[in-house]
Amino acid sequence: MDKTTIKQLAVLIVGAVLLYTVVQHLSLIWALLLFIWQLFFPFFVGGCIAFILNVPMRGIETRLFANAPAKLKRFQRGISLVLALVVIFAVLFFIVRLIVPEVTNSVEILISSLPAFGRRVAAWATELAQSFPEISDLLNQISFDWQALVTSGLNTLKDMGQSLFNSTVGAAGSLVSGIVNAVIASVFAIYVLLQKEKLARQCKMLLYALLPERKVLSLLEILELASKTFSRFLSGQCVEALILGTMFFVAMTIFRFPYAVMVGALVALTALIPLVGAFIGCVIGAFLILIVDPVRAFWFVIMFLVLQQIEGNLIYPHVVGNSVGLPSIWVLVAVTVGGNLMGIAGMLLFIPICSVAYALLRGWCYQRLKERKISPRRWKT
Repeated sequence: MDKTTIKQLAVLIVGAVLLYTVVQHLSLIWALLLFIWQLFFPFFVGGCIAFILNVPMRGIETRLFANAPAKLKRFQRGISLVLALVVIFAVLFFIVRLIVPEVTNSVEILISSLPAFGRRVAAWATELAQSFPEISDLLNQISFDWQALVTSGLNTLKDMGQSLFNSTVGAAGSLVSGIVNAVIASVFAIYVLLQKEKLARQCKMLLYALLPERKVLSLLEILELASKTFSRFLSGQCVEALILGTMFFVAMTIFRFPYAVMVGALVALTALIPLVGAFIGCVIGAFLILIVDPVRAFWFVIMFLVLQQIEGNLIYPHVVGNSVGLPSIWVLVAVTVGGNLMGIAGMLLFIPICSVAYALLRGWCYQRLKERKISPRRWKT
């Protein structure tokens, strides 16, 4: 056997041994992977925060400091980051300021109407008992062991108290851990944004040290495509949410629905979740309108279904699809598959991921057709 065959056999044997080892110790390896994931989770979240904040920060930095003097450009990164944070928190504060008071007021109205509702239920029960006396006779024949009921109730309360204590302790621990992770993620995100050029140079240096130059160039091209695609997706998602919120505000104003501004802002906020996020806003909006006027709540749901069909089948695929370079049909496929696999996170991630895969596959197909000297007339007709 020549050296090439021996090397291939060695690789095959090593691969088989590794596969056997993984299968035999699958639970241990899974536990190790979970431990590593929990260890690096704050940094992963921080990287996601940095990537999201980089979109408005880069826009502010490009437009605001394009012709700034050299002395001011020294501080452009920090100023742009602060302004981006101010804009994001201002928008969130405005939306919360619109939503929370109305929700609180509606809950207070609902609580105040409960006694009247209870009286109506009692009157209905009395009327039902008078109309059907056999029901009253049946209830009177039923005997209860009140001592057993009291004992059972006390035992249930005791168990609930113990469970509540354990849940409170667990929730407190999770809260502290979440706060610590949030602080670490925020600090890491700020560091990444302030030092992103330096970090990029270090990563490139490491890649060139480990891989051949041709592979490094291909990998950097893919990473650049992914970065641009994700940035465009975030921008397109925000534009789509703004369009949908405006549509709801205008339609509710025209048809004189209550809470037009608040529901429009709520729908715009929840619409950041692809395709299905607006349903969350619909449920809350319908609940608020239901307290004021049940009939209008029904028509609000009808209006929502109409606007949702327009948004989901026409506006969303074109706005987001054009922003990421993905045809409308594949946007719907990406949202459906991602939602089934990973829920809301999958919906957010699969559109840009599918866009990158689509661009790479399209480029590979064109290259293969060119290498095989196949005329475009063969596949365009």
